[in-house]
Amino acid sequence: MSKYVMTSNTYIMNNLRKTLILLISFLISFFPDTVFSQSNEGGRISGKVNDAETGSPVDFASVALINKADGKTIRGTKTDLEGNFSIENIPNGSYEVRISFIGYKPFSREPVQISASRKSVSLGTIKLASTEAKVLQEVVVQGQRNTIQLGIDRKVFNVEQSLVSEGGSATDLLANIPSLSVDIDGNVSLRGTSSVRILIDGKPSAVGDITQFLQSMPASSIQNIELITNPSSKYDAEGQSGIINIVLKKDKRSGINGSVALTGGTQDNYNANTSLNVRTTKWNLFGNYSFRQGNYLGSGFNNTQYLNYDGRINNLSESQRKHLNNSVRAGVDFSPNEKTTIGVSGNLSFRDNKRNEDLVYRYFNIPQQNNENSSRITRQNENDKGYDFSFDFNRQLKRKGEVLTANFSYGKDTEDGIERFNQEFYSGTTTAEEIDRRINDTYEDGRNTNIQIDYTLPFSDGMKFEAGYRTSIRKNDESQLSDIYDPQTGSFVRDYTLTNDFDLEDIVHAGYFNYQNQLTKNFGFQVGLRAEQAYLNTNLRARNDADSPVYNTEGKLDYFRVYPSVFLTQKLKGENQLQLSYTRRVNRPRGWQINPFMDVSDPNSIRMGNPNLKPEDIHAFEFSYMKYWKAVTLTSSVYFRQVNDVVEMYTSPMPGNPAATLSQFFNFSKNQATGIEFITRADVAKGITLTGNLNLFYNKYSGFEHEGYKLDPSDSYNWNTNLTADLRFLKVFTAQLRGDYRAPSNSPQGRRREMYGLDGAVRMDVLDKKGSIALNVRNILDSRKWSGLTETNLFVRDFERRWAARMASITFSYRFGKQDLNLRNRRNNNNPDQQQQSGPPEEGMF
Repeated sequence: MSKYVMTSNTYIMNNLRKTLILLISFLISFFPDTVFSQSNEGGRISGKVNDAETGSPVDFASVALINKADGKTIRGTKTDLEGNFSIENIPNGSYEVRISFIGYKPFSREPVQISASRKSVSLGTIKLASTEAKVLQEVVVQGQRNTIQLGIDRKVFNVEQSLVSEGGSATDLLANIPSLSVDIDGNVSLRGTSSVRILIDGKPSAVGDITQFLQSMPASSIQNIELITNPSSKYDAEGQSGIINIVLKKDKRSGINGSVALTGGTQDNYNANTSLNVRTTKWNLFGNYSFRQGNYLGSGFNNTQYLNYDGRINNLSESQRKHLNNSVRAGVDFSPNEKTTIGVSGNLSFRDNKRNEDLVYRYFNIPQQNNENSSRITRQNENDKGYDFSFDFNRQLKRKGEVLTANFSYGKDTEDGIERFNQEFYSGTTTAEEIDRRINDTYEDGRNTNIQIDYTLPFSDGMKFEAGYRTSIRKNDESQLSDIYDPQTGSFVRDYTLTNDFDLEDIVHAGYFNYQNQLTKNFGFQVGLRAEQAYLNTNLRARNDADSPVYNTEGKLDYFRVYPSVFLTQKLKGENQLQLSYTRRVNRPRGWQINPFMDVSDPNSIRMGNPNLKPEDIHAFEFSYMKYWKAVTLTSSVYFRQVNDVVEMYTSPMPGNPAATLSQFFNFSKNQATGIEFITRADVAKGITLTGNLNLFYNKYSGFEHEGYKLDPSDSYNWNTNLTADLRFLKVFTAQLRGDYRAPSNSPQGRRREMYGLDGAVRMDVLDKKGSIALNVRNILDSRKWSGLTETNLFVRDFERRWAARMASITFSYRFGKQDLNLRNRRNNNNPDQQQQSGPPEEGMF
């Protein structure tokens, strides 16, 4: 990059920051009630509603304004938390005001006149009298939330209805979500790519390895899963295929409410989760404790055939992963008035991870390998602990829908581990001829800071402007001390070739705006632009031996990019809806992809990162169609995605070791994916619901050759599908059966075989439907395995890995508490975006 371009980018970012700071300062200085004040046309009727007996305000009471001329309701609203209401923009005329609320007698006042000389009418304090049943202790409404809520820009999955995931981890839950798939190592993919952004409550997690964190998180601590496949400029530009937002449980009901869930399963799997929520008019206190012990047994093989000579290595593996997690989450929201909410929350977690693997090798005609076989034992213990805290601010300004929000969050996560290897080589005898022992002492310290401010300004019902600024700073320091056994001295000595420190600093400054306009009743658009200045700094410190000086290898990536987004929406007859969208996105290299630490857990299959990776540049198009019938909801999408500088793993022979291969990440030319996806939900009969997902896509990789590394062009047709059937019978029983299938597919260096599985569960309501007992079995057919071929010009490797064989568990859950009828549910101020329910879309575009 030239000095002129760098100077220009710095100048642009400095001016962008100054502009945003001035805008925010201006808004804050006026925010009590005067931001963008405007005069309203027409008249205004206002008042306050109190309980006639106690004098306390009645919040969320229904207020209707009825035209006396024709008897039609022309306006409607709800009272706020203080019992106040206001109806504006009322034409001149004579009206009736009706007020109603559960547990109170209806109230009516007429006539109420609005005229040129009387534009504002105050009804004063209105006292509602209780009905004959003056005290209503508790109202229990039995019903079942929709499993899926579909919006044109997102899909929200209610995981409480995922019976087959009860007692499992967050990873097990994600594997059961339409559009998502999870590989054998727990990596989550959306529409065929694992380059997806995963957020926790709308924010990036502070933990170093999100995959391990999800495997240790109980599914019972999660409320919803949100999928945003083509996010607008308002959202982080990170991720090839979009964003997965995991929303943790936080009870919105008024009063005191809580829940307890206990799970016991085969293979020593256990879960416990308890939560408590206290909500008053001004305060909301919540807390949650989760415990999980996850135990996964695995097996597999790697058979490698070398093509340039008649050599072959076969290995068999038996493995175990055991996760032990304790986490506490607590927070408080304070609303000093109906327009302002301040929230503080924090999380604390302690995790112990154990990974054991036993490998048995057979060698055939391998140069420099005189032994016939060997056995290798790996034992790894890792202690992790982390915390994070978050401060949230939400201010409702003068106009309806005008909102200013801010967030500051900080998190820290540490991992301290010991990895022991012991490999013995044999030649037809029971006595080891050679011994290879190693101890790796690893440490990781990760910190994550997020600062964000967003502003929303509606000009009218169909016109809205959004703007915001965000800074994210992620720092990660890793170190490894490696000691190797010296048989001559009988002790361990330091191996400096695998001893090093690696520091990473990932900083992104971003500003955005979105403009939305409903041009006609049926057609609207949204355009946006996000500008990001990103820095990726790395430093590798190592030495060759005890006497050599420490050398530093620094890497610096500094780039400025703009990410536009365009959405066009057209409503058709019969509740049909179309949307065409384009977004530009980025996929930044992950820590383990750029970390040059060498992973020698399998000495015949070594992996290491590449600190010189560039970010992927992604252009995504999507055309969506939504259709609602009485009992069926259908969402279909046609999408195209082009990824430039695509990051792929490249496997090659290990220099100097003919018995091993080295896998590294490199930037290759480009990848193009074209696909079509269907998600449907159908009520096929009383008590029977089907939810299905079908994703078909075509992948094409361009050929590339650079510094001796070569990938030939490749393409493949891929598809995957899943179907979930829910059945409710005998009033207290619910059953669920879910099947999934992933077809064979090709990759740049090989191909992957098919994978399929079946899960089932049944739940019975007990204790007057406040509790339930659920039995589920995952992987009923014991068929889920990750297998395929890696093919290069020098070798072919046939592999298979299997985790979590058939597992069964039983879960007891109980919900307790009372609903205070003088309090009502409030909107979650941390998520101002409304989520559409399964049904016809609301008026407006998004």
